Amino acid sequence: FDMELNADLVVLSACETGRGKITGDGVIGLSRSLMSAGTASVLVSLWKVPDNATYLLMREFYQTWESSGDKAQALRQAMLTTMQQYPSPENWAAFTLMGEAQ
Repeated sequence: FDMELNADLVVLSACETGRGKITGDGVIGLSRSLMSAGTASVLVSLWKVPDNATYLLMREFYQTWESSGDKAQALRQAMLTTMQQYPSPENWAAFTLMGEAQ
């Protein structure tokens, strides 16, 4: 909480990076700490994710974000693309964007 980050986006693509302790104030975890430190958006996974599907999703996410500038739209497109090759939701639905969409 003492850090001061000037980052537009932090991506934590490892397994279960969006999990934390549930309290009356919401979920307390790494993503909330990063946002409190000044990060505009955090992209995390909510459960264990397979390597190959995650690689594809992240590659698509960054390519789309670079061309569109819209993080939420880039994540959506990356999920749709990943879904074509890895149709089971366990492969692509774990990721969520918190914070600013653009």
